[in-house]
Amino acid sequence: MTASPTVLSALADGVLTLTLNRPEKLNSFNEEMHLALRDGIQRAHDDSAVRAVLLTGAGRGFCAGQDLGDRDPRKGGPAPDLGKTLDTFYNPTLRLIRSLDKPVVCAVNGVAAGAGANIAFACDIVLAAKSAKFIQAFAKIGLIPDAGGTWHLARILGEPRAKALALTAEPLMAEKAADWGLIWKAVEDADLMSEAEALARSLAAGPTLGLGLTKRLIQQAATNSLDQQLDAERDCQQQAGRSADYAEGVTAFLEKRPARFSGQ
Repeated sequence: MTASPTVLSALADGVLTLTLNRPEKLNSFNEEMHLALRDGIQRAHDDSAVRAVLLTGAGRGFCAGQDLGDRDPRKGGPAPDLGKTLDTFYNPTLRLIRSLDKPVVCAVNGVAAGAGANIAFACDIVLAAKSAKFIQAFAKIGLIPDAGGTWHLARILGEPRAKALALTAEPLMAEKAADWGLIWKAVEDADLMSEAEALARSLAAGPTLGLGLTKRLIQQAATNSLDQQLDAERDCQQQAGRSADYAEGVTAFLEKRPARFSGQ
């Protein structure tokens, strides 16, 4: 894995912090940043020292989606194959986020537009600064919401609000996004990173095997029947009940002391 200045990476207290770092472009994606973010999420999959991930952006924005400067039709040439762009860059990263068996916290520090908004929605717990806003900007340039946008918006908000946000490209402020259940909470701008970092550290110090199983089950519930979900809960609980973390949690409870979880 080659380090790239487009995504800053730091590991401390079990938390891998990934910071989108093209602030002069509102952290919009070019190919280098796509690959750097994917490398960071892949590291979280592969490195047992990583117990939680915190994703945020540098500067005044979280992510403005795709860098359209790379797609300027005035430069001539054939029309871009945006389906290939999704298959090559966005979709593999989104699948890595969703399949990661560790918590992913997202701290939205400013505008999250287009695919930038939808990558945030793919994370497990989203906090946003009160000044932040989410924009399904695709309609303004003749595109459809991608990076899982149609999937997340419809499932979280329902068809009426999902359609209105996507068709009008109207900005959704963080506090309303929280009220609608699209994100976990909106916090004061000055408190965003301290709250997000504390949450990520708390999750990293927790029983991460069980947290990962919980994440998997909640995601499966969107498409499972009740019978399928009951069976899945049985199987995951069986695995969790045999874990060192469960034994430690019960022992710590009985001994009236804080648990020291290992993620095993």
